[in-house]
Amino acid sequence: QVQLVESGGGLVQPGGSLRLSCAASGFTFDDYNIGWFRQAPGKGREKISCSSSSDGNTYLADSGKGRFTMSRDNAKKMVYLQMNNLKPEDTAVYYCATNYLRGLDCNVLTFGSWGQGTQVTVSS
Repeated sequence: QVQLVESGGGLVQPGGSLRLSCAASGFTFDDYNIGWFRQAPGKGREKISCSSSSDGNTYLADSGKGRFTMSRDNAKKMVYLQMNNLKPEDTAVYYCATNYLRGLDCNVLTFGSWGQGTQVTVSS
């Protein structure tokens, strides 16, 4: 059974940092794309960053450039999203997901297995 479990969200002041974690199980983790996405109230699910283990390619959305870093530990079946200099517009539920594709693909429509999400709130 595929499981993706996010953790690390919370309330942080603008300019602060959070590190999100995603624990994966039930599939061959190091073969496939893993992605981080977020969804703010009233908005669609937005891609943030994706990582393809098979070819080492990564994707980072413009919204995260210079502030967010995605990493993965295949041995531990863990994915992380380090978020620095957080802004109020980063407030959302953050999800990790896999689309079982081997090459880099960060199209949200291809992702079929999702975690339950972790809430990130950036507010003073």
